[in-house]
Amino acid sequence: MPDQPDGPALVERKPFVDERGAFARIFCAEALRHIGWPGSVAQINHSRTDKAGTLRGLHYQRPPHAEAKLVVCIRGAVHDVAVDIREDSPTRYRHVGVKLSAEAGTAIYIPEGFAHGFQALTDDVELIYIHSAAYNPACEAGLRHDDPALAILWPLPVTGISARDAEHPMIDPAGQRS
Repeated sequence: MPDQPDGPALVERKPFVDERGAFARIFCAEALRHIGWPGSVAQINHSRTDKAGTLRGLHYQRPPHAEAKLVVCIRGAVHDVAVDIREDSPTRYRHVGVKLSAEAGTAIYIPEGFAHGFQALTDDVELIYIHSAAYNPACEAGLRHDDPALAILWPLPVTGISARDAEHPMIDPAGQRS
């Protein structure tokens, strides 16, 4: 999936299924260490998105509050995107996109240095985000979902986006945020 070994990684969750239903682990630091999880969990968030086509992101935290995330879809399905924003990276401003769904049981690990966003593919989507650092409003930043420099092909027309997300700056042709 990633162009570099320190990039985003798809995480396969293996449910235990029996006659009662199913059980699946959402997070295990030991199991995620090999893909780069930094070790601590500072915050766990839950989001609900009501309508298919709604887009959230592309968000990130600037240092010193940069964060790694594990994103798990627990209801519905999303097209999840991570954009490399590391200044010295040969893959800067390239992105990876994966489908996450409750049915498939997959998650995505997003390391520090990547912006994150998703588009709801179904109505009534719910995600759990596990963060390695606490949210700090002074360090929040974002990229525009429709920036031509990123060339992200969202699977559905964007039918909902927050005013804040719609106002993130574009990247100028020299590869800098404007």
